[in-house]
Amino acid sequence: MIRPLLLLLVASSLRAQVLPGTQPLEPNPDFSATMVAGIDKMALRLIEKSKEGRKPTREKLKAILGMVDARLPITALDLVGDTSNPSLLAETATARILRVRWPVFDGVHGEGILIQPKDKPVARVIYIPDADTDPEKLANDAMLAYSGCEIVIPALISRGSEFSTNEKFGVKTNIPHREWIYRQSYELGRHIIGYEVQKMLSLVDYYSMQPKLPLLVAGLGEGGLIAMYSGAIDERISSVYVWGCFEPREGVWAEPIYRNVFSLLRDFGDAEVASLIAPRPLVVQNLGFPNVQGPPEAKQGERNIAAPGKITKPSLAAVQAEVARAKALAPGDWIMLATEEHGLKEVVTHLLPKEIAAQLVKTIEPVMPQKNEQRAKVDTTRQKRMVRELENFTQRLLVTTELERKAQFWDKLPLKSVADFEKHTAAERDRFWNEVIGRLPDPNLPVNAKSRFVRETDKVSIYEVTMDVWDDVFAWGWLCLPKDLKPGEKRPVVVCQHGLEGIPEDTITTDETQKAYAPYKAFTLRLAEQGFITFAPHNPYRGKDAFRTLQRKLNPLGLTLYSVINAQHQRILEWLKAQSFTQPNKIAFYGLSYGGKSAMRTPAVLKDYCLSICSGDFNEWVRKCVSTDMPMSYIHTHEYEIWEWNMGRTFNYAEMAALIAPRPFMVERGHNDGVGVDEWVNYEFAKVRRLYNKLLIGDCATIEHFDGPHTIHGVGTFEFLKQKLGWK
Repeated sequence: MIRPLLLLLVASSLRAQVLPGTQPLEPNPDFSATMVAGIDKMALRLIEKSKEGRKPTREKLKAILGMVDARLPITALDLVGDTSNPSLLAETATARILRVRWPVFDGVHGEGILIQPKDKPVARVIYIPDADTDPEKLANDAMLAYSGCEIVIPALISRGSEFSTNEKFGVKTNIPHREWIYRQSYELGRHIIGYEVQKMLSLVDYYSMQPKLPLLVAGLGEGGLIAMYSGAIDERISSVYVWGCFEPREGVWAEPIYRNVFSLLRDFGDAEVASLIAPRPLVVQNLGFPNVQGPPEAKQGERNIAAPGKITKPSLAAVQAEVARAKALAPGDWIMLATEEHGLKEVVTHLLPKEIAAQLVKTIEPVMPQKNEQRAKVDTTRQKRMVRELENFTQRLLVTTELERKAQFWDKLPLKSVADFEKHTAAERDRFWNEVIGRLPDPNLPVNAKSRFVRETDKVSIYEVTMDVWDDVFAWGWLCLPKDLKPGEKRPVVVCQHGLEGIPEDTITTDETQKAYAPYKAFTLRLAEQGFITFAPHNPYRGKDAFRTLQRKLNPLGLTLYSVINAQHQRILEWLKAQSFTQPNKIAFYGLSYGGKSAMRTPAVLKDYCLSICSGDFNEWVRKCVSTDMPMSYIHTHEYEIWEWNMGRTFNYAEMAALIAPRPFMVERGHNDGVGVDEWVNYEFAKVRRLYNKLLIGDCATIEHFDGPHTIHGVGTFEFLKQKLGWK
C-alpha cells in the first residue's frame, strides 16, 4: 500500500511544478497585453526594414490601389445644371466657370468645376482640392490665379459622415464618407484612393484626345495624394504639383484608415511613388497639410464606430529626407521642394515649359475681384450623389466577384480523385497564405517551452504554457490533461480557440456567473473530461484599439493579424506533436466566433490540423463584410480591422473550406446567432457540401443547426470529434 501512495505524492508534486521537458514559467498578470506589445515591436521593426529593397512599378501601384475596373470612354465633359442649379456658375472677362460631370464606370461619374478660358488655353490643369474643400472654393481663387489655363477642379469624397447611413435599418454613423467607401471596397480588392485616381485618369483620357497641351495635375491635402498617385501611374500627365501630403509614409498606420493600402510599404513610400513621376517635373509644397485629429464626433443617434486616425504636418526635416530619397532613386532636377520662401512664379517655372511659364508669370498675380464679379456657389447635392454612386457600384461587385471566384477557383478544381484535388489545391493554399493572409517566415527561435501548474478538477489537470516564436513574439495557452491518462498513452488533441477579447481561461471556466461561460460553456474542459487532451491557445485579438492597431501596422506590409497567428499555431503544433502523450496525426481545431474565423484561416494553411470545426462564424463572409443590406454587416459595427484585402475576388468561406478538404470539416450554427442568418450560412455551406460529395467523402463535411444563440452547443461537434479522431 505504500508504493501507490508514493506515486500519488510524486504525481501531486509534479502537478505543482512544470510539464516534462519544459522550464518553469513565471506568472504574468496579463500575458495577452504582453503578447500584443511584443507583436507591435516586431511590426514596427518590419516597417522600418521595409525601406530596404523596394522595387516600385506602375503595375504594382495600380494593383494595390485596386485599379482593376475598365474606365468608360469619355468624349466630352457634360454640363450639369437646371434652373435651380445652373451649369454656368460664374463668368469673368477672361473665363467661364461651369459645373461638369463625366463618366468613369457604369453608374459612377466624376464631378466638379470647369474653368474655361475664352481665349485658346496655353495649358490644362486638373486641380484637386482637399477632401473637405468644395471645388467652388478653389474655383473662386483659381479663376484669378491661373489666367490662360483650362482647369478642371474635381470633387472628392469628403470626410463628413452625413451620408454614412442605411435608411432601411435606421443606421446612422460617424464614419467619414471616405471610410464608408473604404469599408465596402477593400474586401473586394478596390480602394477609395483607386476609385478617385480613376476619376482623374478619365479626365486624362479626355484630354489625350484634344489638341496637345501640357497637362499639370495639382492637389491639396487628400487631393495632393490623389494627384501624386495619378502622376505616378499615368505618363500622359506632364507634371505634378502636390501640397500637404508628401512625407515619410511609414507612419501610414496612424493615419485615417481610408489611407490603409495593403502591401504599400513593400515597394512604396512617397519617395518611390515620386520616382515613377521622374523625369517629369514634380513640386512638393511643404504647406497645406490637413489638420485631421480623428473622425467626426458622433452626434446623437449616431453609432460611434469610425476608426481612429490623424493627419498632422510632418517636420520639414522628415520631408527633406523623403525628397532626398526620391532624388537618390531618380537622380536629376525633376523634383523641387517648395517652402514659404518660394514664390508661385518659381513653382510655375519648374512645372511648365519655359515659354508657357513665362506667359503665365505675366498674369499670375491675383487680381482683386470687381464688385459685380460672380462667385461660384457650392452644389450641396453633389456629395450625397457621389457617395451613393460609389456605394451602388461597389455593392454590385458582390455578384461579379463571386463569378470571379467561380471561374478562378471552382471551375479549375479536379474532382475525379482526392489525390488530384490535393495536388491542385496545394498551389491555391500557397496563394491564399502568401497573397491574402500574408506569410511571415517560419518561427526561428528554439521552442523554449515553459509551463506552470494552474489548477485541477477531479478529472483534469490544467497547465499554462508558453513557447517562443520570434524575437518579442511568443505563443501562450492552457493545456488540459485528463487524469486517467496512462504512462506512455497517446491521445487525440483538440485545440480550442476563444473569440474576440477572450483569453484561454474563458474556454475553461465553469462559473456560470462569469460572462465567458455563456458562449464557451467550458468546452475546453468538457472535452478534456471526455478524455481528449485539449489546448486553449491565446490569439492576440484582444485589447480593442491595441490589437486593431496591429492590423493597421501589418497591412501596409502585405500582412494581417493571421500572418502572426498562423506562425504561433505552427509553433503550437510543433510542440504538441512532440509531446509523449499526444497522437501527432490527430490534432483538431475547434473555434467559436473570432475563434471560428481562425478555424477557417489557420487549418486552411496548416495541414497538421487534421480537422476543423467552425462555430458561430461560418458565413457568406464577403457579403457580411461588404453588404450595406445585411443588418449584421461589419459596415455598421466598430470592428474596423476586420476587412482583408481582395478576399472577395479570391477566397470566401467555401473556398477556405476547400483548402481544408479532404480533411473533415464541420460548422456549428445556432438559429438565433446574430453573426449571420441561416439562409446565407446555408448558401455558402452548400458549396462545401457539394465539393465533399463530388470527392466521394460526403461524410467528412457536415453542419449542425441548433435552436440557440452565439454559443458552443457541444452536441454534434463532440460526436464529430469522437468519430473523426477515433476516440470513444
